[in-house]
Amino acid sequence: MPLPAIVPGSGDHLPPSIETSHQRSLAYGLCPGARPDFSPLPRTDLSLLIEQNRMLHAHAVPAMETLYQQIINTHNMVLLTDANGIIVHSLGDADFLEKADRVALKPGVAWSEQSKGTNAIGTAIAEKEPTLVHANQHYLTANHFLTCSAAPITDYQGNVVGVLDVSGDQRSFHKHTMALVRMSALMIENQMFAATFEDAITLHFHVRPEFIGTLMEGIASFSPGGRFLSANRNGLFQLGLSFPALQSHTFSSLFGLPVSALYDHYRTAAPGLLSLCMHSGVRVYGRGQMRLTHGVHALTNPEEAMRAPSAPQATSQALAARRLSGLRYLNTGDAQLQLVIDKVNKVLGRDIPILIMGETGTGKELLAQAIHNDSPRAMGPFVAVNCASIPETLIESELFGYEDGAFTGARKKGAIGKILQANGGTLFLDEIGDMPVGLQARLLRVLQERMVTPLGSGKSITVNVELICATNHNLRERIAQGLFREDLYYRLNGLVVKLPPLRERTDLETVVKKILATESNGGRYAVSSEVLQLFMRHKWPGNFRQLTNLLRTAIIMAGDEPEIGLRHMPDDFLDDIDTEHVTQQTLSTDRMIATGANLEEMEHNVILKSLEAHGGNVSATARALGVSRNTIYRKVPHLK
Repeated sequence: MPLPAIVPGSGDHLPPSIETSHQRSLAYGLCPGARPDFSPLPRTDLSLLIEQNRMLHAHAVPAMETLYQQIINTHNMVLLTDANGIIVHSLGDADFLEKADRVALKPGVAWSEQSKGTNAIGTAIAEKEPTLVHANQHYLTANHFLTCSAAPITDYQGNVVGVLDVSGDQRSFHKHTMALVRMSALMIENQMFAATFEDAITLHFHVRPEFIGTLMEGIASFSPGGRFLSANRNGLFQLGLSFPALQSHTFSSLFGLPVSALYDHYRTAAPGLLSLCMHSGVRVYGRGQMRLTHGVHALTNPEEAMRAPSAPQATSQALAARRLSGLRYLNTGDAQLQLVIDKVNKVLGRDIPILIMGETGTGKELLAQAIHNDSPRAMGPFVAVNCASIPETLIESELFGYEDGAFTGARKKGAIGKILQANGGTLFLDEIGDMPVGLQARLLRVLQERMVTPLGSGKSITVNVELICATNHNLRERIAQGLFREDLYYRLNGLVVKLPPLRERTDLETVVKKILATESNGGRYAVSSEVLQLFMRHKWPGNFRQLTNLLRTAIIMAGDEPEIGLRHMPDDFLDDIDTEHVTQQTLSTDRMIATGANLEEMEHNVILKSLEAHGGNVSATARALGVSRNTIYRKVPHLK
């Protein structure tokens, strides 16, 4: 794409594209001397906008960070906008941010031509071309101190989905800035293109073999049967046809080779680059890759593809087990949990990452397993990784795997990491909030590129996993503390659900019955009414983990007795109950003193509260209060 013939500081001369933009600005009713609209979107609306542009944001932020490192300390900032010119992310030098703030170069503010007149962002959207707007070429006088270089970012159909921009003080103008912006925008487009087509054959091609794997390569995707799907910007240029014109083509008609020959080529022991003749007669070199929803095959390296575990063949027993551990079996009558399940059901199989929030022990892994079992990937592996339990020195090799000799103590022949083990299935990253910050950048790159490079290896292996994450942390607070990457957060939170703690659940009795049935292989046990009453009042700081362990112990203590009573409860649980009870008594007594109650009323109230806490058991109440049973009967006559 040709750059506008702009010479900064060349007087009143305006390039044709800028002159046309000024005319549009005038038609929008804008006045050059007017104060522009600086009002940003409300924070909630901005969060929604980022979510709506999740794919763009996830792939653009790493490229923005790389671009910013190339222009750091030059009085500039890097900006990303949506298709309407609203800024969704920014990075900048501190000494320039104050000036930028004066003209609202910040997230949530619109920089379309309709809002700000001629400017690089808005004009790039209008012209669908890279645009440089320097100093007084801006329509609004307020923006004359700026120099801005912007390039539109397009999707696989050629539609503008966003803009990448570098803006700075016009005195810091550099002629190479636009080239950096255009290269970065192309990088974002290529990454988005690669992530768009899951069930596809992808061909990377160029007339010069050394350009394959660079930003200059053409990329074209075809269905497994060979039908043309799309091509990136350089692919369209090399093919010499427009996107609509290519819709009727196939791999064979474009490259003179049946798609079956492509498969045959990569079945050889050491396949090299393909030599292809395009429909135009131009000879190009190519490298193929095949992606499928239930398995990914890097056609350039079948040996590596074989190392990635394939989905196991499920037996009828395994299928039955999956059906009995799906989402519907987690639904035990609680309204909050029902809402979570309803939300999850709507995104099953849609390639939307799920982030599960909740306190420790609320059943986050159970939910993740149920999601996997109900998803189209149920036949594939479910691999769970607890990011908090693996030492920081080992977690990288656990996730990404390693080659022989990658580090001291590494196994001979290396090891396949957890991500590759999950290929074709679901990867569950529990306690993602505890992942080391340095490792988060590698994970983000894997999620964006869908390629894994084991430690000590120079080869990347294509991988296809459904991602579910869980945490008991507030990730926004972790971001503010510098402990979690913001770009990774927006990549993970496609759907965020929160599991309620056990103390807020309304289905506790049903949950207890299900746990008893599971732990006793048939459910011949039941809890007494007084124990159930205690369960209803307990705070359950350990949630389901605490309840499960408690019932498992109680079953052993009960032995042949079918009913679990207070005598089967562990002492520490009863101590917790008594502590909670004393706290409640103290609060109740304080309230009674404040209202002027007499000593007899206070005593009577304490006994009633204790009786209630112990399920009406007089003996237990007497022990808790340190008095005799007769004292209880005397103070509360209606018990006799």
